Amino acid sequence: MTQNESPQIPYLPHTKGDREAMLETIGAKTFEDLVSHIPKQLRIEALKVREGLSELELVKEIQALAAKNTPASQQHSFLGGGSYRRYVPSVVSQVISRSEFATAYTPYQPEVSQGSLQVIYEFQTAICLLTGMDVANASMYDGPTACAEAGLMAARLTNRKKISILRSVNPEYRMVSHAYAKACGLEFNVIDTADGIVKTDDLKLDSETAALIVQYPNFFGCFEDLEAISKKAKEAGALLVVVTDPIALSILTPPGDLGADIVVGDAQPCGNFLSFGGPSAGYMACKKDFVRQLPGRLAGITVDKNGKRAFTLTLQTREQHIRRARATSNICTNQALNALAMLVYLTLLGKTGLQQIATISLQRTHYLFDQVTKLTGVKPLYKHQFFNEFVLKFDANVEHVFEKMQSKGYLPGITLTRMLPELENCLLVAVTEMNSKEELDGYVAAMKETLEEIARGDLAGTKNDNLRKKEAKGMALAGKQES
Repeated sequence: MTQNESPQIPYLPHTKGDREAMLETIGAKTFEDLVSHIPKQLRIEALKVREGLSELELVKEIQALAAKNTPASQQHSFLGGGSYRRYVPSVVSQVISRSEFATAYTPYQPEVSQGSLQVIYEFQTAICLLTGMDVANASMYDGPTACAEAGLMAARLTNRKKISILRSVNPEYRMVSHAYAKACGLEFNVIDTADGIVKTDDLKLDSETAALIVQYPNFFGCFEDLEAISKKAKEAGALLVVVTDPIALSILTPPGDLGADIVVGDAQPCGNFLSFGGPSAGYMACKKDFVRQLPGRLAGITVDKNGKRAFTLTLQTREQHIRRARATSNICTNQALNALAMLVYLTLLGKTGLQQIATISLQRTHYLFDQVTKLTGVKPLYKHQFFNEFVLKFDANVEHVFEKMQSKGYLPGITLTRMLPELENCLLVAVTEMNSKEELDGYVAAMKETLEEIARGDLAGTKNDNLRKKEAKGMALAGKQES
């Protein structure tokens, strides 16, 4: 058979009979039965494509639909809230594309996995240096699940049944942590931070509190008083879990020096592309005394029978390695490729380069803040020190502001009403080294024009209010049961 005759058919749709057979096997009558438990507001309608298309025709039709979308890379993006558009040096892609890394799996045989084990070991070392902690694991699924696992870890260490978390922690981290806590029969308590940061007098931690989870800098870009919070946690016998941004840690006092017991975060800002929201890697570090309850696995360094340096897995507490009942986590994983991307990024920039990136982000964020808050109809929501994000409060409908700005080529930030309903007409704005001064000035000019248009009643191009309310209702359902 010639190459042209090779039966390569990537598009193989299921027939009606195939679908009926699968439904019958799992005990469902229709596809609707499978998704009936999902609220309709959270469902996305299937693409409307013509029936009976060949693969060639279908590809062209899908490409035409995709062309209607404008990716964030082709707009002036000021989105943040946990995922950031930062520059990824070309060497990162070159290294992680090597077959020994891109196709590697769990290094069960250390004698043939020295490269992978060294990568994990070096990654752990980098995380410890950033966080100021004693030991780090081989990475987690992502930041939110690392945060949730830290709460469960604290519950095991303290033998307590309550997880407390500040409302200033990223809502996605809070929702995932709540889901984990609920599944494990733990009480989940959200502490109010009405002024953007918590007041230490509001930290009412009882004798059942296993962990207090804070973010540094927090979801709004502000800095919590970690030393005062740590003191409160220690007085109650609770462990302090700190969610961190790895870029910010290059210029901030490490949380390990401020009383943190467990530190978690997401590798995405370091060498990982946005890629529609994933994949990424989470990291977790803790004090040496807690290492036996650290989920996942750890790579260590030793010597072989010839006295040469060798790497191996020194602690494996996943259910794949030990009895499930004794595992510290049955659902954690290792995102080795994304962790490697972070390691290559950190190694390339070094301490000085990472500090420069953080300083550029800090300076440009404050420049934009100073300029945009001079505009009529917009003011800062909080008056605390901040890193690379801040919250704006508008007199106008923030959804109208967002849509007007997007029509001018700007993604102006995240509208907070969907995640935090009490923050009506508020926008979370993020700035990184990718936003040049010219882009910041363009943002201010576009925002000034937008606010003037809205003030005149020019709402052309904005969505229908009923549609907007429906979307917001659907988003709210996801976190309704959190607290």
